[in-house]
Amino acid sequence: MRQALERLCTQTAPSGFEGPAARMAAELLRPLVDEVSISRSGSVVGVRRCGRPNAKKLLLDAHLDEIGLITIGIEEGFLRFRSIGGVDPRMLPDREVTVLTDPPRFGVVACLPPHVQKAEDSGKSIPIPELMVDIGMTQEQAVQAVALGTPIVFRGGCAPLGERQMCGKSMDDRSCFAALLRAAELLLDKTLDVDLYLLGSTGEEFSGAGAKTAAFSIAPDFCVAVDVTHGATPDGQKDRTFPLGGGPAIGVGPNMTHWMTRRMVSKAKELELDYQLEVMGGHTGTNGWYFQISREGIATSVLSVPLKYMHSPVEVLDLSDLEAAARLLAAFAQGLGKEAEALC
Repeated sequence: MRQALERLCTQTAPSGFEGPAARMAAELLRPLVDEVSISRSGSVVGVRRCGRPNAKKLLLDAHLDEIGLITIGIEEGFLRFRSIGGVDPRMLPDREVTVLTDPPRFGVVACLPPHVQKAEDSGKSIPIPELMVDIGMTQEQAVQAVALGTPIVFRGGCAPLGERQMCGKSMDDRSCFAALLRAAELLLDKTLDVDLYLLGSTGEEFSGAGAKTAAFSIAPDFCVAVDVTHGATPDGQKDRTFPLGGGPAIGVGPNMTHWMTRRMVSKAKELELDYQLEVMGGHTGTNGWYFQISREGIATSVLSVPLKYMHSPVEVLDLSDLEAAARLLAAFAQGLGKEAEALC
């Protein structure tokens, strides 16, 4: 998973521009399933067929897109931009970025040194409309090099942090796609009674387009949205964060089908896996929100991996949580077709 995570997170793929991540995801998925395709909406779909006629379908989803920026203008050689997805403006000044031209270009979000700031502005967050990206060019050069609508992402990939943790950009949600790959690997020599679909969906950070279209075209009977949740830090709210290393968080609430939740908890207990419960009173902020109401409705579960510093350029997770999530997903897939008849 560490290798898969490194390969996935180095890809530059903000929402709407997921091509590089989709191609890498397809390459990693291909040895683990019977067939792989990329949908019209850009999502990666891998299928492992169980060989049973009219078998039920289980869909496991993790989105491939990351937050980013998009160029809306050029002023004195500097790029004006807006956000793609939920970008925190506090993180932007002096941030290294990659402008996705061909070839990509290095840039830095411009900032005023503290020496020349007004006293009343020193403790304020600068609104995104007032920020610009410096690419070291004149106005004429920048107009020639960067087209309006060019996306921009945080620079970097991922790296170890301590013994068990990894840090880097786009852990939300490519880390969970790495967990899907691991689950598929664990199931290679196992007999299934459902057709297993692994989805690397697009557009989650702004519309859920990849999940909506995939749910409509695949028409699964069951699905699990695998995403990240907020990891605990000393300054975090204790009732809204989850410790890293404590296992994945199983969603509980109205966006989840109750028997799916109970079965997920039961499988975690059977395997003696560490797990946590995340009560979600409404919108889960995941693709599960869309799966549950697709077509006539899909039995849905949400499984989340704790992640510190979500939607920042350097997110942090614990590899043991990814492994536990993968093992839980693999166990959940086995025997699902037969057990679902009694549980539904």
